[in-house]
Amino acid sequence: MPSNSTKILLLITLVSGMLVSVSSNSWIGAWMGLEVNLMSFIPLMSNIKNMYNTEASLKYFIVQVLASATLLFMVVMKTVTEDLFTLTNVGTPYTPMIVCTPLLLKSGAAPFHWWFPGVMEGLSWENCGLLMTIQSAAPMMLMSYLIEINPFMLSIILASTIVGAVGGLNQTSMRKILTYSSINHTGWMLMALITGDNMWMMYFTIYSTLVLTVLSVIKLSSVSFINQTMMTNKETKLMKFMMFTSLLSLGGLPPFLGFLPKWFIIQAMTMNKLMPMATMMVIASLITLYYYLKISYSSFMILTTEPKWNNQSHKNSTNKNISAMILSSVSLTGAMLCTIIIWTN
Repeated sequence: MPSNSTKILLLITLVSGMLVSVSSNSWIGAWMGLEVNLMSFIPLMSNIKNMYNTEASLKYFIVQVLASATLLFMVVMKTVTEDLFTLTNVGTPYTPMIVCTPLLLKSGAAPFHWWFPGVMEGLSWENCGLLMTIQSAAPMMLMSYLIEINPFMLSIILASTIVGAVGGLNQTSMRKILTYSSINHTGWMLMALITGDNMWMMYFTIYSTLVLTVLSVIKLSSVSFINQTMMTNKETKLMKFMMFTSLLSLGGLPPFLGFLPKWFIIQAMTMNKLMPMATMMVIASLITLYYYLKISYSSFMILTTEPKWNNQSHKNSTNKNISAMILSSVSLTGAMLCTIIIWTN
């Protein structure tokens, strides 16, 4: 793990690479931004003292290099055969499918998600948050130039929502549960890209806020597996409440904040006559919500084991408690926002 000053420098270059990729006016410039972003994230992941971090960083590096090389090859070949140097020129009808495939691999959408759970399992919670939010922003913004309603993209969206829902059912690790939830949200964000860039920006902002909330509470509770959430002391009941309300908000349970962007996307899909697709995505989202509710109900209602030997104290982390409470209260404001929107309409 790099020192604090090195970590700040790498975070600055990581965000700079994402901004270069998003603001570029050519595919070569976008590819360069993606490479700067990748080369900044790899040192943040690696840790000599932890074998799992090193393995995860190697997996991530191989997959991202494969996607980057494929993207560069496709862009160069298409530039030779047709004018694809600029972002706006689409070329043949197959060009969006060809160029979006490596970008889908970079963002971890199904069926290109096979690397995502294994990489997430070996990362720290901070790097998990970066991988689920910032690292998927640049590929999705690049896909927004080419994305359109076609059978290929609709099948990718449907596969992401279904794989993200079904894959998390039999998981016990919190990292893998959040991974499959992220794959499910990737499908919703791709649908938001089809409906409009503003819709995607709103969804991505709310999703990043909820992920930050969940990860801050989980890290504060030192929880890595489901059964650890049921073994809590009396003084951490508030922490458990914040964790599960944030998880239910991330799953999209009304009236929490996570339901708001999904509601907007369902309305947009209804206006675009995509009712069968919307129905299947809602069913997949309900499956995701099912395993969140299963964990929450078991922890709140049934199992309340309080071991006497668990003397972990959270009194010294007052600032972290306050920040987690503020973020958790933000995720609970969805009811007020929904009410305001209904009354204004």
